[in-house]
Amino acid sequence: MRRKDRERDRAFAYEVIDRCEYGVAALGGAEDSPYCVPLSLVRLGDVLYFHCALEGTKLDRLRQDPRVCISFVGSNQAAEDKFTTYFQSANVTGTASEVTDNGEKIRALRALCEKLTPANMAGDNFDRAIAKSLSRTGVWRIQMEEVTGKEKPRP
Repeated sequence: MRRKDRERDRAFAYEVIDRCEYGVAALGGAEDSPYCVPLSLVRLGDVLYFHCALEGTKLDRLRQDPRVCISFVGSNQAAEDKFTTYFQSANVTGTASEVTDNGEKIRALRALCEKLTPANMAGDNFDRAIAKSLSRTGVWRIQMEEVTGKEKPRP
């Protein structure tokens, strides 16, 4: 990182990741151009999870090249009296793979739902949704290899 004074530790980066509703993933693959896509992600330890359809461009690319880079922006506020912004961000590089074990899929989906739709978790709502749609829901994991945090705080 060029600006070492803005570099933050892994714990800071995890805090940013956990606060964000989504991250933007950059994918490679056989195509000549890069491909970026926003993903709703949840972190469990050193692994990120996302849910998806069972087919599509994103999955085609990940199957060709599982390397991924994801950027999270926790905050970004313009300064009132300067030409600058105050921000918090995290970047992750890692390797993606499809989750095929139903137990792991359900744990990941539960964590995603608890993070993104906690009000819907009451009663047996989650269990009914899983029974109805698990077989047609894809879940992928991203094993985080490099995690960096960056911040320009307000003075």
